Amino acid sequence: MSITIGLDIGGTKISGGVIDEKGMILTQGRRDTPALDPTAIVGEAASLTRELSSDHKIDAVGVACAAFIDRSGSMVYFSPNLAWRDEPLKQRLESALELPVTIENDANAAAWGEFRFGAAVDAANMVMVTVGTGIGGGVVVDGVLMHGAFGVAAELGHMRVVPSGIRCGCGNRGCWEMYASGTALVREAQDLVVSGSPLGARLGELCGGDPAALRGPDVTRAAAEGDPAAIELLADLGVWIGEGLASVAAILDPELIVLGGGVAEAGALLIDPALAAFRRQLTGRGHRPEARFALARLGNDAGMIGAADLAAQAQA
Repeated sequence: MSITIGLDIGGTKISGGVIDEKGMILTQGRRDTPALDPTAIVGEAASLTRELSSDHKIDAVGVACAAFIDRSGSMVYFSPNLAWRDEPLKQRLESALELPVTIENDANAAAWGEFRFGAAVDAANMVMVTVGTGIGGGVVVDGVLMHGAFGVAAELGHMRVVPSGIRCGCGNRGCWEMYASGTALVREAQDLVVSGSPLGARLGELCGGDPAALRGPDVTRAAAEGDPAAIELLADLGVWIGEGLASVAAILDPELIVLGGGVAEAGALLIDPALAAFRRQLTGRGHRPEARFALARLGNDAGMIGAADLAAQAQA
């Protein structure tokens, strides 16, 4: 039986787990991420791996990270939240661990985890969209994870949907994630509170009158309580998500779209408007098969599980 370790290296923490061939987590651990020091990141990742492997014979290590990674899975071109610039991460980790290492973008790894063991186990062609602070994406076509010519495919959040729109963290204007993410939801909710409109009264209460303290879960809570403004904000966000997914479907024609990330926890308040907008904007609507929607099942462990499975497959 193949036993691998999956690591998910994010801007604030490194999550790790020992994963069996069925995608089950046998042991878990975590470390804080020394985000500004590439050498220290490798050191913490290696330390966590050694800790996790103390009671298991490990065949390989898979690493999911929020970064642009070359097609060979050797070099991290760039990471927005970590001090990685042209970082030879695979070689450095393999030297530290004396184990085979597979590197993968975190959204790709999460999509693969859902494809292999989660919401997409019955699909050959799927798109996963994670809606959180930004939008992450992963695409599986005919059972193969899409990487593109240079390894940076499926950056769905950076489709340009509004020419000359809001400036994105990537430097461009009008990216999809500036309108269809948790950041967008909070921005609109804060604007409503700042406006002084009675519609924002409940949201104002939840942030103690300080719009800067308002967070996405506050909006979801207010909507679950029946607050009309919060319900409207989630519906507006759902429309942006659905319309963007219709464009994705026009290019990739998936059979299944998996929605994950913290914002998706709003459930039907978000999914129903997203699905309705998707159907309104779908090219050839009424005369073509339509992709199914599903909620991700593996939660925050998807990237770790997916990375571990990719490492196992690389050794098969």
